[in-house]
Amino acid sequence: MAEKRDYYEVLGTNQSADLDQIKKAYRKLAIKYHPDKNPNDSEAEGKFKEATEAYEVLSTPEKRQRYDQFGHAGLEGMDIGGHNFRGFEDIVNNIFGDFGDLFGFSDSRRGQAGPKRGRNLQYDLEIDLEDVVEGKTAEINIPRLETCETCNGSGAKSGTQPQVCPECTGRGKVSMQSGFFSVTRTCARCGGQGRVILNSCKTCEGEGVTQKTRNLRVSVPKGVDTGNQLKVSREGESGVSGGPPGDLIVVIHVKLHEQFIREGNDLITAVCVTFTQATLGVEIEVPTINDVEKLQIPSGTQFGDRLRISGKGIPYYNSRTSGDLIVIVEIQTPKNLTTQEKELLEIFAEARGEQIESDASSILRRIGEKFFHRNADGNR
Repeated sequence: MAEKRDYYEVLGTNQSADLDQIKKAYRKLAIKYHPDKNPNDSEAEGKFKEATEAYEVLSTPEKRQRYDQFGHAGLEGMDIGGHNFRGFEDIVNNIFGDFGDLFGFSDSRRGQAGPKRGRNLQYDLEIDLEDVVEGKTAEINIPRLETCETCNGSGAKSGTQPQVCPECTGRGKVSMQSGFFSVTRTCARCGGQGRVILNSCKTCEGEGVTQKTRNLRVSVPKGVDTGNQLKVSREGESGVSGGPPGDLIVVIHVKLHEQFIREGNDLITAVCVTFTQATLGVEIEVPTINDVEKLQIPSGTQFGDRLRISGKGIPYYNSRTSGDLIVIVEIQTPKNLTTQEKELLEIFAEARGEQIESDASSILRRIGEKFFHRNADGNR
């Protein structure tokens, strides 16, 4: 058995070559020594296989590391070399992509018609915030392509069947020889399907599908949010050539609410209380998304304080628990006070040592005389 050459020497590179340089070197040798270009040349075939084996090792980080460290001995037990020609085709295809057809070893099976899965469809569903809390069953209409009932999807007239394409004999591709190269292209007669319809179905005009509208009921679970997607299996477009249908993807859009704002699984709303209610405390009724709850406003509540009503927010998805209702307190400043109300507030301000803008001297004197029986000097 002949001793294996150094892989870098085979490709004409050195150990510092990067992956792009490795690919370029191999591509050059693959074109030069490919068996289709060198028929009945065992030496060229041997060099082609040697170059492909070298590329397989040096393009794989793990194999290259072991080879750089231990040489050929480091690769013992690994899947190196020994490929049949089909295996070499796969490696070349990874390098050349569709240009592998230029070497004449394109996979004839690629052009053959076969079952294809139908396209997925998307439907944008707009729901109310109440639907997010309660859940909903939505009724929707989906326009889609369905298998033609007249021809059962064959595209052929009733009583006939699609025929094998005479141009490509069912392969879906045709090959042309150009010098040393064999160029393979998609068959223009059948469009790569490998079959042709001689007598088209009048209902679908040979397409095998017809446009229809499907009425569906979609269950929207509690706790969904804008952007969430619900998949309804097998309710997309019909498959081709007996393939399975695609899926229907329902994208959720939650409408804005006039009274509530969503923050995660919490709901936020605002209530307005009077100055005295915020100061002394009061129990009020607060509307929730689907009910009314009592809420205690503590004495000394400040403007903007957040109070919570537990469990009155948005349900967590696939859970029995819910977020909270956050109530932001706004304090209403009284307007259009009566004279008596103003005088009482000024007494309150004086008692707290607060500065106010008013002609307080005469007012306070009158208040003191009326309510506290004080004279102008402050004596009883």
